[in-house]
Amino acid sequence: MNKTKVTFLFFVFVSLLDIVGIIFKIPILVYIFKPLIIFSLIFLYVFSLPKRLKWYVIALEFSFFGDVLLLFNGELFFILGLISFLLAHILFIKIVIDRIEKVQLKTVLVALIPFLLILGLLINTIKDSLNQLLIPVIVYGLVISAFGTVAFIDFLKTKSKLSLLMLIGAVVFIISDATLAINKFYSPSHFFEILVMVTYVLAQYLIFKSMILVKK
Repeated sequence: MNKTKVTFLFFVFVSLLDIVGIIFKIPILVYIFKPLIIFSLIFLYVFSLPKRLKWYVIALEFSFFGDVLLLFNGELFFILGLISFLLAHILFIKIVIDRIEKVQLKTVLVALIPFLLILGLLINTIKDSLNQLLIPVIVYGLVISAFGTVAFIDFLKTKSKLSLLMLIGAVVFIISDATLAINKFYSPSHFFEILVMVTYVLAQYLIFKSMILVKK
């Protein structure tokens, strides 16, 4: 068994253990294995290709720091985690924009409107609980909506498998973050905690698969 397969199995293993820790409320499993999810995905990417895109590796590193910061309670850790993922999404946006050549305004509007509607609905739902976090959450929401928009534009132009994987990854990431926001600021639920992690792992893996196809 080569190191790529071993690393993939390790990624699946640590992801499952983290989710098990959330399901059965075993904090020690979450604290140990959540940071290893992105850590293992970085190595999986490095082992999968002879040449890597540095922006994607840096985006994964920001995701790793975001995961670690969000393990801790408190507004400061939440804001720092938000900033880490904000930077990761900005890099995802750059990666996708670099793929896109010319684009018409009509295509941009078609891709933009659904994500803005979703963001508006979410903010309207949770705004009363955000207080001083209102502006940071709106900024983060706009950035991840931009990620979804550029991924949608790329798919509309190319209809390729790699653009489809990136689009689905972006949408699932938005679902994960929206669920996290609803769980934290509107309606806390153990089911939402599980859904956040399942969708997050799936989103990161779909983006990874898209990046593998780009280089291949």
